This record gives sequence, C-alpha cells and structure tokens, in this order.
Amino acid sequence: MTTLICDCNKTMPLDPRELGAALNEKLTLHSSLCRREAGSFLKAAQTGEELVVACTQEKRLFLELAEQSPTPVAPIRFVNIRETGGWSKDAGKAGAKIAALLAVAHLPEPEPVATVPFNSQGRLLIIGQLGAAEQAAALMGDAFAITVFSLGAGEADVLQERRYPVLAGDIRTLSGWLGAFELGWTRSNPIDLDLCTRCNACVAVCPEGAIGLDYQIDMDLCRSHRACVKVCTAAGAINFAREPQPMSETFDLVLDLRAQPAFTQHAAPQGYLQWNGRDLAALLQLRALIGEFEKPQLLHYKQKLCEHSRNERVGCNACIDICSASAIRSEPGRQRIVVEPHLCVGCGACTTVCPSGALTYTYPRPADQGARLKTLLSTYLRHGGRSPALLLHNQQTGSRMLDDLGRAARLDADTHGIPARVMPLSLWHDVSVGLELWLSAMAYGASQVWVLTTDEDAPQYREALTDQMALAQAIVTGLGYAGTHFRVLHARDARDLAQLDRDLRAAPATGVARAAGYSAQADKRATLELALAHLAEHAPKPVGAAIPLPGKGSPLGALALDKNACTMCLSCVNACPAAALQDNPDAPQLRFIEKNCVQCGLCVGTCPEKALSLVPQLNLAPQRNEPVVINEMQPYACVRCSKPFGTLKAIESMLGRLAGHSMFQGPALERLKMCSDCRVIDLYSAANEVKITDL
Repeated sequence: MTTLICDCNKTMPLDPRELGAALNEKLTLHSSLCRREAGSFLKAAQTGEELVVACTQEKRLFLELAEQSPTPVAPIRFVNIRETGGWSKDAGKAGAKIAALLAVAHLPEPEPVATVPFNSQGRLLIIGQLGAAEQAAALMGDAFAITVFSLGAGEADVLQERRYPVLAGDIRTLSGWLGAFELGWTRSNPIDLDLCTRCNACVAVCPEGAIGLDYQIDMDLCRSHRACVKVCTAAGAINFAREPQPMSETFDLVLDLRAQPAFTQHAAPQGYLQWNGRDLAALLQLRALIGEFEKPQLLHYKQKLCEHSRNERVGCNACIDICSASAIRSEPGRQRIVVEPHLCVGCGACTTVCPSGALTYTYPRPADQGARLKTLLSTYLRHGGRSPALLLHNQQTGSRMLDDLGRAARLDADTHGIPARVMPLSLWHDVSVGLELWLSAMAYGASQVWVLTTDEDAPQYREALTDQMALAQAIVTGLGYAGTHFRVLHARDARDLAQLDRDLRAAPATGVARAAGYSAQADKRATLELALAHLAEHAPKPVGAAIPLPGKGSPLGALALDKNACTMCLSCVNACPAAALQDNPDAPQLRFIEKNCVQCGLCVGTCPEKALSLVPQLNLAPQRNEPVVINEMQPYACVRCSKPFGTLKAIESMLGRLAGHSMFQGPALERLKMCSDCRVIDLYSAANEVKITDL
C-alpha cells in the first residue's frame, strides 16, 4: 500500500521521515499534490497498489484523475489530516496523531455484508387537499405515475381537467417503505370518483352547497334532497345506498402534504416525504428514488442470546424503545424480536443498548471497529503521544463540524482547533459504538472517550448515550481512575464549535498504566469482560467491594433474594435466558452466576412470590464467575415412600393455600404430600375413591 502526504501549500508542519517510520514506508512530502504535483498521484495510482491519499479536500478531483487513467487503478482511500491535525495551534505536536490516522487508513477493508434490495417504479401517492396536491403533482413532471388522495378541495384552485387518478375516503393505515408502501382506506362517500366526470351538475343543484370541487358530499351538510342523484343519472356516480368499502393499494413513494405526518418516528421510512409546500429542494429527493437500489444489512440478530421475553413475559425492551425508525418490533408468541431491514437506518443504537449482544453491527463488525481503536491508540502511544482522548463522531455532520473547527483555527487567532492529543474517529453513526468498546478504548490507552452528537440525532439516542456513559464512568471511578473519562459533547451547528474547542482542551483524566493487547471479540459480553479485567488489573486502587452502578441500562449486576418469600419453585431458573440462575439436580438449591446476568429482569417478572430484585453493580471478585448458592432449603420427603420430591417450604405453602378448597379435602389433600409415583398408586388403590366406571 502506498501513502501520499501533502502539506497543502506548506500550511502544515509534516515530517515525512517520522510518518514513514510509523508506517514502515518511505514517504515523499508534497505541497501541491492536487495541482502541480498531480503527476505523482497518477504515477502512484497506476502502480496497481492500493493507495492512501492524506487529503479529503480534493477527493473528487483525485477520483476523476483516476478514472481518466489509461491503466486500471487500485482502490483509493482518503484520510483527513489537515483539519483534524495539521490545522491546529498544536500542529507542531500532532505528528503522532497524524501517524495514527494514517495507520488506521491502512487497515483492511471490512468484509462485505448482505444487502437489502429496493425496487421503485415511480408510483407516487400524494396525500393532501386536492388543489394543493394537484399543484404538487404538476411540480413533479412526467417522471412519476401519480395518484392523489384527496382530503377535501382546500383553498387552492382545483383543476377542471382530471390529470391524475383521485382517491378519497378515510385513511386507515399507511405502512411500508420505498417500493412497498401499503395504503388502506375506507371508501364511504356516495360519489364514486372513478365514475364522476366532473360535469359539476351535482355541485350546481345541491341546495345546501354540500358538494365541493373535490366532488365529495359533506354528509353533515346534506339534507337528503337527492337532487344530485337526479342530475347524475347518465354517469351514475352518486349512490347513497352504497355500503362502505375497505380498499388498499400499493405505491413506491409517498408525498404527504398534511401537517401531521403519517409516520411519527424520528426516522421516517425511505421513500416517504412530508412536504411543507415551500422547500422545492426537498422534492428532488423523490426524483432520485426511481429505480433499483440496495443498502447493506447492518444488523445481525442472534435469537438465542436475546433477553426480550420468555414464557409470554417481557424482560428487555431496550432495542424496541430506542429504535428511531420503528424497525424493531416484538413478535408475540415466539419470544423474539423482529428487525425489518428495509426500515432500519443502520444507526446501531440498538446494538449499543443491547445488554447481551443479541444484536450486533455488521459493517464494520465489532472486531473490525475494535481493530481501528487499537491501531489508532497504539500507534499514537508508540510514537510519543501522551494521554490520548478519543473523539467519536458521525461521518456526515460530525465530520463537517470538525472541518469547520480546523478551518477556524487556521483563520482565527482565538480558535485552537483540535488538540494534538484528541484522536477523531468517524463512525457511520455516533451511537453505533457503546460500553464495551468505550471501555476497550480506555484499556488500549485512551484517557477519555467523547462522543460528538448533533441535532440530527434522535432524542432517545442522546439519552441512551448519557446513561451508558454514566455507567462507564461509574465503573472506572469505582476502580480508582481519577477524572471524567466519558462525556457526550453536543453541538447544534458551527456556532457551538467555540465551546467545543474549549471542551476538547480539557485536562486529561487518569488512564491505564499499561495498554491492553487483547483484540475485540465478535461477542459483546466477551469484549466487555476483557476490558473490565484489564482495567481492574491496572486499577489505581485495589478492587474491593462491589461497585454500585446506575440502574438505568446496566448490563451488569446481581440479584437480591428475599429468602422468607422464596419457596424454591425455580420458575426463575426456567425464565433466565442467560443461564445466570441455575438449580442443583442433587439438592434443593438456587445458584447464581453473576458474570452471566444481564439485568433483563425476566426472573423478577416471573417470580410468583416477588422475592427477587435487580442489583446493578460490578463485582470483580473471583466468585463472580462461579455458581454461588443464594438459597437452599430442607427437602420434603414423601409421606408414603420417604423419597424427597420438593422443598419443605413449598409443600407447606401449597398445603396452606389449598386446605380450604373443596377439591382438596381428606385423601386428596394427603396426596399432595406424596411424590408423583405414590400419588398415582394411591389414587388407583384407594378403596373409597370414586372412579369413572362407577358413574
């Protein structure tokens, strides 16, 4: 792989020998790679080796030059070292950071993933008042097959000529996505718009003015004169005896002119646009959505790890609650969730809040994302960097804001820019990385982890990030690491960058004395355990008592058991999907493995005696990994054969509850004290027992 660096007209202090040593490559410093020295780019591109270009400013130009090359050009990667490192008041100390950014660009591309197909043929549904809908349809030109759903005539003029099919009635449902929107409505008006010729005869004769230019009858105004029926005998479009008809139709795209959108979630389905009637640029989005498309399937679901429900009781709802696209739903009766890939926007928020790792991000995979973090931080530390702070941001708005900050540092003497120790790392979405990788970043040597959010993020995203960061902070504070290590930095636009600039220059917090060497695993819990083990091993203070954690969203913790209430029915064991609760086949014991517990609460909801409660905490004692007996009872012996078959407390509780029941009197109550075998024997051998053959 070949790397090309450029100091952008000598505006950045770059040392090619220092950077070359970090990459194990001989580098040549350019100052005008996109202009006078473009030949060097073409020469490197035509070697057939993969190419890393340390410039995003002229990415489009470089790609165009590559397309014009007479020989095949290998893939090209671009990395921004100018706004993120070279344009800063710390530029002279940013060599280690720039080397780290280049090293990440040299990592292999993630493996490709399955794709989700979309097929849109341009069947457009416009919902709104008829006049406004017809005006919107005129703006869309001949590119679409347009159908209008009329909500009344409205104030805008209605065309006399019918250019588009018009539907009317009461909308019941609108669901789906690009290429597969399903509209369900009820047609109940006496006027059939398919038969109506817009002759206006009914409008003219109606004495109450109950018929508007949408050619529908306002039944609140109609007084049953039926003059309209008489003048419509030729067309036969008016029939007051017609029964309401449920209707449905499929469309590829939806343009909604209503003030209240059909989809209330933060991220509406692709192909749906709520339009205010003024922003013409928004309509261009629909024009680009005709044809066949595909997007990567960014989530993978492992049902066997899911803590959502057991035995018709709901435990964890974290992914359903946080999804901004309503792409995740519960599937009743099957103890699982369903992820609709056509609705999923790939933000990864569900993977961040999932306590068990049942939902994982696929592009990049957790192991790939962990490799990026490890390479970035290890390269920085290996080449003289100190106290690195990791800044995670999305690759759209977040990257643009950091570019603005770098340019401001170049032009404004009062703006510092991104400090040399702050390591920006772009993500597809800022909420796609969570607790296990934040703690891993700290284990790899980061002193702080910051996440930059914007107003484009759904409100529940920022809330979830704040909760998860409070959890991470509680862990490292409990281990003795001083300072604030985890924080959400929110910026609305470029005007907030001045405050952000000051935050980025905050003093470093205490980090690990020795960076970890482990690699992030595909399993979320495995990565989390590796990070906790390393942080505990190098903790500034000895690990003693359990560290209390915030209750909201904690995937770590124990159980509190009220032994006076527990009857050892073991229904909690059957409900636990993580094997944290176990029985003992040789003795009436209830055992608990704290490491396995994900705090889903299914055991708490299942317990008939309400004897269990969750205790969010981190206990790093060795017993955390082993089955610990949390309750045991004296076995109850069968009164007939003396074989133990339950617990004394459970049988006594059952006898007390059923003693007054009419069906459990005399011998029937005594049988409850027997094991299953003796109960059957006694039932068939009792001389005074009424049998079915006696009836």
